Order: sequence, then structure tokens, then C-alpha cells
Amino acid sequence: MRRPRHPWTLQRRLIVTIAAIVSLILILVGVATSAILGSVLERSLDSQVEATANRAATWIRPLIGSGATAADILGEQAPQPGFLLVVGDPVTGETTAAATDDRGRVVELSDAQISELVERLDTAGPAVTALDGVGTYRLANVPASPAIVVVGISRTAVATTIGEMLLTIALLTVGGLLLLAVATAWTVRAGLAPLRSVAETARRVAALPLDQGEVSIRDRVPDAEADPRTEIGQVGQALNTLLDHVSTSLTARQRNEERMRSFVADASHELRTPLASIRGYSELSLRALERGHDGGALDTAEASLERIQSQSLRMTSLVEDLLLLARLDEGQELVYAAVDLSQLAVEALGDAQAAGPEHHWVADVGEDPVVVAGDARRLHQVMANLLGNARIHTPAGTTVRVSISRDRSDAVVRVHDDGPGIDPAIADDLFERFARADRSRARNTGGTGLGLSIARAIVIAHGGTLAVTSTPGDTTFEIRLPARPEHPPEVSTR
Repeated sequence: MRRPRHPWTLQRRLIVTIAAIVSLILILVGVATSAILGSVLERSLDSQVEATANRAATWIRPLIGSGATAADILGEQAPQPGFLLVVGDPVTGETTAAATDDRGRVVELSDAQISELVERLDTAGPAVTALDGVGTYRLANVPASPAIVVVGISRTAVATTIGEMLLTIALLTVGGLLLLAVATAWTVRAGLAPLRSVAETARRVAALPLDQGEVSIRDRVPDAEADPRTEIGQVGQALNTLLDHVSTSLTARQRNEERMRSFVADASHELRTPLASIRGYSELSLRALERGHDGGALDTAEASLERIQSQSLRMTSLVEDLLLLARLDEGQELVYAAVDLSQLAVEALGDAQAAGPEHHWVADVGEDPVVVAGDARRLHQVMANLLGNARIHTPAGTTVRVSISRDRSDAVVRVHDDGPGIDPAIADDLFERFARADRSRARNTGGTGLGLSIARAIVIAHGGTLAVTSTPGDTTFEIRLPARPEHPPEVSTR
């Protein structure tokens, strides 16, 4: 079985890729430079050979006529090291050849070397020939007719220069690559340091238990490594933003769990009270009936049944309110139609005036109706809850004013009273379920604390907002509803 390949890290891939590309570039530059330099040196050598051949014609002719061999001629003239001379005598037909070594000594070529040289001679111009044991020469003909004279200059200097250049390029390439690898590794490692910090932060956050309990995510990518002006910094900034959102969501989840526990406890308490009353009065009725059917027993049983009915109605109201909130949370329970808010306000104000004649009720509506798309029954419930809240939590003689107006595309409903105001200690939780005012707006009617929660849920379901501002003597609940919601729920057919 093949062993699994280990994936390369980004740092290794970058270093290897950069080193490979630079190596290829250096090798290509070295090869191109060597080829250009070799061509230049070869042309220079050709020019040198031609110039030497022209100069040699003046002093070789007299010596050839005296019957001197190539070795004799080189011995008398003592030319430069690496010089080759070939002389063909047209009278005798004999060919001699000699060369000078790197120390300037004259070396006579053997018959075999001469034969090899003659076979390779190209009288058409400068040529290159290699002789075993002698070297490689650049050749040129000397105008010495009728004799045949060829001179040559060794290519050893050219080969040595090219070899030294290639060696220098190779050494510089290797050294440069080592330096490049070190510099690249340091640069890449320093450049990827913010990314490692991002990964470390993500690992620490991933190790946190986020599924239960109160969770606080405090780990963040340092600001120095979350600079949005760099690509990796943008990743760090995005992770910080994500962690902020997750932390906010976890806090909201924990808050919702606490509210749910409080809600369950409050609902249990609210249901336990009427259930206990029903049980107590039912037992009382049974005891009364066991004693006989006299007038006192019947009166006691009748009073107990009335209390049982009252508590049943209270429990039924609570359950219906809870069911309504649940359906509103699911986006149900609304029947959309055209609703005249002005008419709703007048009707709700009339009901509130009948329930609280000791208050002063004022309607501030214009002549033109303010019509919105909504559920008339639920919007009437919102206004009734707000007016009932003002009636219950303000003293007699308080003026409660309902105003209807239009602000651009929104319909605005305001319920204002000049009562004592809302206690700041409960202002933030005023719209929470089972929230009650304990001081300035003391509970005195046995309400469940769901009225404002239901009102806000209905307004939100209509795509609107419900807000409150309160100071002593000036409390205003403001409802804003879009005249036509952008995405209204489907019309119910119930």
C-alpha cells in the first residue's frame, strides 16, 4: 500500500516555488551569458587568427624557399604559446607541422597527427580542428603560393575563460539560492505570522464549550495582526468580527434562556394560584354539600362555584394570552385587511372611558382617516392594552390622550398620560413577559403582566415598532406602523 502523502504547508510551497523559479531564471541567464561570451570570444579569436595569418605571410615565404620545416621556422621566430604552423612544400610534396606549448617550446607533430590534420583542413577559411595530444586550434590559410601554409591559434584560453565563467555562475547561483532560501523563509515566516495568530485564536475559541451555560468569548486576533490594509490582516479582522457576532449571539442565547426560565417560573406561578384557588373552593363546596342541603351549605357551595368560575376565567385568559404570544412568535394569528386607525382609536377610547370614568380621556384624530394594512382585531387589542395600562397605573384625574397622525409612509399612534411616569428600574424590561411595575405603577388588579408583551408582539408582527418615553408627568407610548408592509404575511382565511 502506498503511504499517504503529507500535505505541504503554505510556507514550504512558497519557499520551494520561489527557489525553483529563481533557480530557473539564474540558470537561463548563466547559459545565455556563457553562449554570448563564447560567441564573442570565438569571433575575437577568428579575427586574431586572420591577423596572424596576414602577418605571417611576410616572414614565412623566405624561410619556405630555403627548405626550412615548420619546426625550424617556429624555432627561429619563437612565436606566442599555443601557435600551430603547417607547411606543405610544393617541390618535394612533404608536409611538416609543429606547435608551441603553453611554455613556448616547439613541439613537432608526428606523421599520424599531420595526416589527421591534413584530412581535416578546410582551405575555405578559418576552421577549428582538434588533435589528439596537442589540443584544439583555430586555423587559417597563409597566402604563400605555391607553398601551402596554415597557421592556428589554440582555443585553450577561450575554453578556460568559458569554463571559469560557468564555474563562477554556478557558485554564485548556489550561493544566491541559499541566501534566497534563507531570506524567503524569514520573509514568508514573518509574513504568515498574522495567519498563525488567526489560526491559534480560532483553535482556542474552538476548544471552548459553547453548547451550554454562560459563555464569554474573549479571545481576539491582536490589532497589530488584524490590519485591514493587508490580506492576512483582513482575515484577522473578519475573524474578530465573526467572534463578536458569535459572542453577541451566545449572550443573547443565554439571556433568552434566562428569560425562558423566568417565563416558565412566572407562568407556573400564575397558573398555580388559580389552580390552588379552584382546588380549595372545590373542596370547600364538597364539605358544604356533605353537611347537608340547608341554606348555609348551598350559599357556601354557590360562592365557591363563583370563585371557581372566576379563577377558571383568569386561568383561561392567561393560557389564551400565552397561546397568542406563541402564535405571534410563529408569524400566525393575523388577518390582514384595510384598517382605519382613527376609528379604532375612538372605539378603544370609548371602552376605556367606560372602564375608568375617573380619568380624563382625550382623542386627537384628524378629519382624514389613517388607514393601514393590518388585523383590526389585534390592533384594537394593542390600543386597549395601552389605554388599560394607562388607566390601571395612573391615579384618578390623570389625562390620557390618544393621537393618530401620519409621518411620511408610517402611521403613528401615541398614547400619552401625565401620570407619575415609569420607574427607571423597570424601564428596560417593561415589554418583557410577566413584567410588572412594583412602585410608581403598582399592580393592583391581579393582571398577568402580559399586556405590553402582547402589544409589542402584535406591532412587530405588523412590521412596526412600539417604544416608550417616560418622565414624571410625561409618559408616551408610540406605535409606528407601515401603511403597507414590504412583506406582509399571507392573509388568513380563518
